[in-house]
Amino acid sequence: MEKTSTTLQNQNHRSALMLLGILFFVFGFFSWINAVLIPYFKLICSLNASQSMLVAFAFYISYVVMALPSSWVLRKTGLKNGMTVGLVVMAMGALLFVPAAMQRAYPLFLVALFVQASGLTLLQTASNPYITILGPINRAAQRISIMGICNKVAGAVAPLILIGVLTKSDDEVDKINLQLPSMSPADQALLFDELSARLILPYAVMALFLFGLGIMVRYSNLPDLEETEPEGEENAPKSSIFQYPHLLLGALTIFCSVSVEVLAVDSIIGYGQYQGLLFEEARYFATYTMLFMITSYLVGIVVIPKYIQQRRLLQGTAVMGIVFSVAVLLTPGQSSVWAVALLGLFNALLWPSVWPLALDGLGRFTKQGSALLIMGVVGGALTPLLYGFLADHFNEQQAYGILIPLYAFIFFYATSGYSFGKISTKKTT
Repeated sequence: MEKTSTTLQNQNHRSALMLLGILFFVFGFFSWINAVLIPYFKLICSLNASQSMLVAFAFYISYVVMALPSSWVLRKTGLKNGMTVGLVVMAMGALLFVPAAMQRAYPLFLVALFVQASGLTLLQTASNPYITILGPINRAAQRISIMGICNKVAGAVAPLILIGVLTKSDDEVDKINLQLPSMSPADQALLFDELSARLILPYAVMALFLFGLGIMVRYSNLPDLEETEPEGEENAPKSSIFQYPHLLLGALTIFCSVSVEVLAVDSIIGYGQYQGLLFEEARYFATYTMLFMITSYLVGIVVIPKYIQQRRLLQGTAVMGIVFSVAVLLTPGQSSVWAVALLGLFNALLWPSVWPLALDGLGRFTKQGSALLIMGVVGGALTPLLYGFLADHFNEQQAYGILIPLYAFIFFYATSGYSFGKISTKKTT
């Protein structure tokens, strides 16, 4: 009887992991598709680097605005129903792309991205603690790495799928850029309207898919897990998440981790063009970065925690991030673009390594702690804006200097910040 119960529990866990894998694929698709939207909007809306980076700002600022409300929603709905609500909100954001594309209205595009990301915030606030507490805490980074592969596979194919749908040939964008100087303003406006209208069909299809997935989650047999109370005298009940310094520092580390991850992917197509590559060539570099991240996740699944502790891995990836950031600044031409892409090898394991360290020992505060960590995703909104500002005032290569202090803070957290305010961390580090 006990053996049967264990078998059923394992089957339920596998089913839960499969469904969560689909959800993490959705995260990746809608997060990393910005790598194409940024240069696409830059073209059709005639934007400079700073203005185009508002795509990342509008998307990731929602994680600050909506993280705590998401925590409140999850307390009312539970994790499973919260995921359903998140998918429906994402679908509404995708639908907003239709009127935005019809009017070629950049502000409305930004609103649509904000709504879409608000649903994603709720979805992630529910799913990240879910995957963390679905099994032993010392294997949480391993489980999150598996989810990360689903996320980054989506991120690798999303830019290629969208640009394939939006363009009629591989070199169409390069031909348009050559023709624009000789076109009248009226002809340019007609061309940009036609390019904008190409967004309508794919985003209408995405909206239908998200609605359907929300219904599937609602009626699935996904268990609604609950967090446990802190155990042991060293984890005596506390009254606020702000009494956990390692969590607060963890949120800042998530800020840094998401900053370097988003910047590397969302800026690399434009940076490739800056270094002299045609768009036809540069468009693949976001996918290359994702493929490097997938490789890193696969390594993480094998080595964590059997061969290396997740904290030690976080230290190593932070150091290598600094090394390759210096390489971006010092190497010329296409070599520098490849150095940005190779950051994916080290960025991939930042997120899964930070979460279990930051959530360790929170017990009943896990949902609130998750919401606070999700707020750290605002790094994906602010850092690309800072990069765009520096790129406009200096150049796009020198602007990558902002990566170095971000990796340095990650190294600090992995070395000592993770243990601030905790009596014992031996079980999880």
